[in-house]
Amino acid sequence: MRNPVLLLYFWCVYCCFPAGSLTTLRPQGSLRDEHHKPTRVPATVKPSVAFNIRTSKDPEHEGCNLFLGDNQLLEDCGFNMTAKTFFIIHGWTMSGMLEKWLHKLVSALQTRERDANVVVVDWLPLAHQLYIDAVNNTRVVGQRVAGMLDWLQEKEEFSLGNVHLIGYSLGAHVAGYAGNFVKGTVGRITGLDPAGPMFEGADINRRLSPDDADFVDVLHTYTLSFGLSIGIRMPVGHIDIYPNGGDFQPGCGFNDVLGSIAYGTITEVVKCEHERAVHLFVDSLVNQDKPSFAFQCTDSNRFKKGICLSCRKNRCNGIGYNTKKMRKKRNSKMYLKTRAGMPFRVYHYQMKVHIFNYKNSGDIQPTFYVTLYGSNADSQNLPLEVVDKIGLNATNTFLVYTEEDLGDLLKLRLTWEGISHSWYNLWNEFRSYLSQPSNPSRELHVRRIRVKSGETQRKLTFCAQDPKKTSISPGQELWFHKCRDGWRMKNETSPFVELP
Repeated sequence: MRNPVLLLYFWCVYCCFPAGSLTTLRPQGSLRDEHHKPTRVPATVKPSVAFNIRTSKDPEHEGCNLFLGDNQLLEDCGFNMTAKTFFIIHGWTMSGMLEKWLHKLVSALQTRERDANVVVVDWLPLAHQLYIDAVNNTRVVGQRVAGMLDWLQEKEEFSLGNVHLIGYSLGAHVAGYAGNFVKGTVGRITGLDPAGPMFEGADINRRLSPDDADFVDVLHTYTLSFGLSIGIRMPVGHIDIYPNGGDFQPGCGFNDVLGSIAYGTITEVVKCEHERAVHLFVDSLVNQDKPSFAFQCTDSNRFKKGICLSCRKNRCNGIGYNTKKMRKKRNSKMYLKTRAGMPFRVYHYQMKVHIFNYKNSGDIQPTFYVTLYGSNADSQNLPLEVVDKIGLNATNTFLVYTEEDLGDLLKLRLTWEGISHSWYNLWNEFRSYLSQPSNPSRELHVRRIRVKSGETQRKLTFCAQDPKKTSISPGQELWFHKCRDGWRMKNETSPFVELP
């Protein structure tokens, strides 16, 4: 789908057109000169970078603007020197106005951390530009944030370790610059889908990096865009989390790109994918009883195979606000699946299926589905997604996930789809047919299925309901019941023995 026309359209719509109109707004006056103006700015003149402490959850409330050097304003605005301090930094803007997501994030932070200071870094005059110009402004905005933090550090009870910078898109790199320029070390920076264009592959001093704070965590939700990443693809934090592989987010409709372009909704689709990082972070704040977990893995394909659901040696972590700093982690890539909306949590399962092929020398590629039956609920018919190909007379590992908590798993149903409904499955069927000898017997055997829950780390073994009937063919199903807690021990004889 790397059509150059689509790519050009995509890039121009999202990154190159002047924001809001064909007349590009330019910063008024010298940024360097403005930094040395008197602290009080006339009400009619909006500073290029404003620090607005939010004192109300009402999005219509104007909040209270802080000015560097004005100690009385700190007191008047109710700034709490001993509490946590959050700086929310928006990104490039097409509208010239603060987006709705920002108000949701402010409210969520105020609900979760009632005594905290929530400061919005408003750099709209410098962000409502051509994308390239906005990128060039991120450095000076980062310097302004660092300047504000340096001034606050002069106060006796203020601690830089209590500061959490949260930056979305270009704002993530602003946060990186702030952490780089400040005197000392910021406690935490969270990058919400940091911008990719002009930052992918850049030197660590020109983008967000793990060196910019004591802990840097990143959510990547839109790293796939036909050769151009709206969100940065490379890991740039201590922990980098890629929900749904960091590309196609459920509910955003990006699977139908041509339809989105035809109906003029491509910008909404892009916005949904890119902004999903913010909503995942908000979800982690407001749905404390439904936390999502991510799992360390070298790449997305290995995660899709179900190989990476271990929590040993700090290999799993919460996401969003709940992400915890891990000792000696740097550029650690983690993955998870999510729902299409809040709460985003799903329940991951690793399934190990040893598939035997006794009667056929051809290459059979079955299309398997599994249904999980639990003490709380039953799952839908879930596909066993094949990343490469199914290995016969070998153990195959799959990843499945459910949107609700099934409770304790009691039994499973394995189904071999009789008629393929996708082009991928049709190709598998056709390839299998060509590779088979005449009068093939399309029959496989499955005796046991081993299951591991990502969320609980519990391991279970399920055995064929009838040990004498383990064969399955297209259009048939096999039932398995729980026969063991855990998997076989190292000194146990392998349960996978050939049938007579």
